[in-house]
Order: sequence, then structure tokens, then C-alpha cells
Amino acid sequence: MARPLLKRPRRRVARVGGKGVFGLPPPAVLALLYAGLIVLGALALKLPAAHTQPLSWGDALFTACSAVTVTGLVVVDTGTAFTALGQGVILALIQLGGLGLMVFAVMVLSALGLPIGLSQSMVLREDLNRTSLSDLALCVKMILRVVILAEVVGAALLAFVFVPELGWSAGLWAALFHSISAFNNAGFALWPDGLSGWVADPLVNLVVPALFIVGGIGFAVISELWSIRRWHRLSLHSKLTLAGTGGLLAVSTLLFALLEWRNPGTLGALDSTWARLQAAWFQAATTRTAGFNTVDIGATHDSTALLVMVLMMIGGGSTSTAGGIKITTFIVLLLATVAFFRRREELDAFGRSIPLDQVLKVMALVTISGLSVTTAIFVMSLSHDGEFLDMAFEAASAFGTTGLSRGATGDLDALGRTVIMVLMFMGRVGPLTLGFMLSMRMPPRVRYPREQVFLG
Repeated sequence: MARPLLKRPRRRVARVGGKGVFGLPPPAVLALLYAGLIVLGALALKLPAAHTQPLSWGDALFTACSAVTVTGLVVVDTGTAFTALGQGVILALIQLGGLGLMVFAVMVLSALGLPIGLSQSMVLREDLNRTSLSDLALCVKMILRVVILAEVVGAALLAFVFVPELGWSAGLWAALFHSISAFNNAGFALWPDGLSGWVADPLVNLVVPALFIVGGIGFAVISELWSIRRWHRLSLHSKLTLAGTGGLLAVSTLLFALLEWRNPGTLGALDSTWARLQAAWFQAATTRTAGFNTVDIGATHDSTALLVMVLMMIGGGSTSTAGGIKITTFIVLLLATVAFFRRREELDAFGRSIPLDQVLKVMALVTISGLSVTTAIFVMSLSHDGEFLDMAFEAASAFGTTGLSRGATGDLDALGRTVIMVLMFMGRVGPLTLGFMLSMRMPPRVRYPREQVFLG
């Protein structure tokens, strides 16, 4: 008797994250939203009422891109080249780009009483870098509360510094501008020398770093701290982010002070030990994608510049306003290296294990980041004969969306500025997001036999 034929079930190929708006994957929608905002920002900055001096389309586009990607690199002086309207446009671009366009979209939909569709939720999930669609609306509400509270309190405290020196109107505007710029890790300032005029002011050295540190640890961590408030109950992500942030702040402050203590162009020009310590703390903290400066970055030693480049590439926390490869990526990379030398096949931290797919993502992210910055430096060197360290510094600052500069950005030609804009966009949208736009996650159809490959 013949056996009945059994049909094998077909395997369904799943796309990454499903479909978003207009049938596009969520990462593609997210990238298009940010690109559209940059174009709209450039158009707004080109309005005659937005600038005080002739502004080319290239300068307007570069400024808009720097604001949306919360980088802070500039080719014209923000305080003198733009009117109050232009500065307001820049501030709006910083706020939209820093917190994420989909956060504001959900806020508007909720205010109008409209439901949030599945496609919008998927794009929002991608924007917030979350793995689940549940509780996204609650997450957005929490984010908005933290943002409003932090920026209002920061502006109120900074007003005590700026109002006595600049007057009520100019002082309040400066306080609000720098509070929003700091929380979003943008680094835009209203003065050509940044915040150098307040290098020894205790309130500025406390409030501004507090704003960009809170904004840089990530909304996922803030959410847990808001609701849990106990270390042992925090997730592994929050513990790694907080421990890594504290460790990097301590190490970078110590190293910056040691390297620049007697440099007459930076810390050596300050007349007191307390002022030097404050400046070292501020510059060590701001390298984590904030972009503010109280000393001349171009006058730092080459060794310090290299230290700053590494910190800019590391960046802040995931799902934050900061850029870089993120602190958790850096820690997992170190843990994987330690596990290799210990001949261990699993990674663990704080009593939790880290799966292999996370390690592969880390390797992919670091590889893409390194290749992107290296390629950018090479292309910039083809048309610009400036100092190699300065070009490498600007490239790292752009990719890390930091905004610190050694003065080379303004000297770049059209090709160099285009490269910087591409790096800023990649640093904000995310190298892995761009990579996922071009690929599908499909189960392997054929499994090949394993074979040893000699490495090292």
C-alpha cells in the first residue's frame, strides 16, 4: 500500500521589522523623515527674516543638518549670522532631531484624539530603538515629561548666570537656548568661543553637564530610574549604561586634567586649581557627544585630541539624544575581548548573560563605524591639504554627532562639507539602521559544513 505524500509547510521569509508607512521598512521611513526635516530646515533658514548676512544654500543646508542630527558643527556663527527667528528655527530643529520625529508625531496624534496605527508604531519603535510595540504611548509621555522638566529647570538655573550679564530678554533667551541645546546634546552656542566666558562659573559647570548627561544616558534608563529606583531591580542595559557612564566620566576627567594641566592654551591659562578642575570636568564630560567647550579645543595636545576622538566615537547611551556607537556597545566589545582571552563562550555581567547575536551586532556596528570614518577621512584628504589630525578630528566629531571642532570645518570645500553632512546623518540615524534598510533577515536555506579558519 502506497504511503500518502506529506506536504512540507512552506517557510515564510520575515522582513526586518515588517512594513512601515507607504510600504517601506521602518528604518527607511525614519531616514526619509530626518532627511525631509533637514531640507525643510534649510528652506526656513534661507528666509530673509532668518539671517542677518548673506547665507548660501550650502551653509543653510549644513546648519540644518547639524541641528537635526544634534551635532553642533557650524560653518557660520550662530549668534551673529542668524536673527531671533533663525535661532528659533535652529532650536526647533534641535528639539525635533534630538527627541525623535515620531515622538512628536505620537504627541500630536494623541492631542487630536487620533489612534496610533501599527505602521506608525513600528516606526516609533525603530526611532526609540525598542524591541516591543507595547507601552510605546506611555514611553512617549514619560519622555515628554522628563524633557520638559529638565529643560525648564535648566533654563531657570542658567538664567541666574546669563540675565545679570545680558539683560532680561537676551539672558532668558540664552538660558533657554543653551538648556535645550545641552539636553539634546547638540552643542550649539550663541557665542563663537562657546561657553569659554564662563569657564570658572560653578553653576554653568554644574547645570550644562547635568543636562547633557541626563539627556545622554537614554530614555530607557530614565524610564527605569523613574519607576524602579533600585539598583538591583534595574535591567542589565541600565546597569551597563550607568556604570559605563560613571567610569568614563571619572577616567576622562583625570586624563584630560593630567594631559592639559600645564598647557598654556587650555588649562594652563587658568589662574586657580579649582578653575582648572572645573574646566577638566566640563571638557571630559562634553566629549560624550555634547559638543560644548569652555577651553580652546584647537589648542589641546595631540594626545588629548586622540583621547577626545575615542570618547566622541563611544558616545552616550542607547535611545538617547547622544550619538556615537553607544556606551553599551563599547562595554560589550570589551566583555567579548575579555571572554576570548579567558576562553569562555558566553558573556556575562551583573549576573546576566549576553546572547551571541548581540555580540555580532556590536561587531557589525563597530566595523561599519570604523569603515565610515576611515573612508570619510580619505575622501576629505583628496581635496583638502590641511592637518591630518584636524580632518580626522572633524570626521570623528561628525560621526559621533558631538560638534567639537579644531577649526577645520569652516575651511573645508564643498566635497569636504558634504562628507561631514553624510557622517552627521549616519551618526544620527544609525549605521545599523542604514544597514538594515538594504538587507532582509532570512533563515538560511542551506547549512554548510564547518571548517577551521586561521586568524591572527
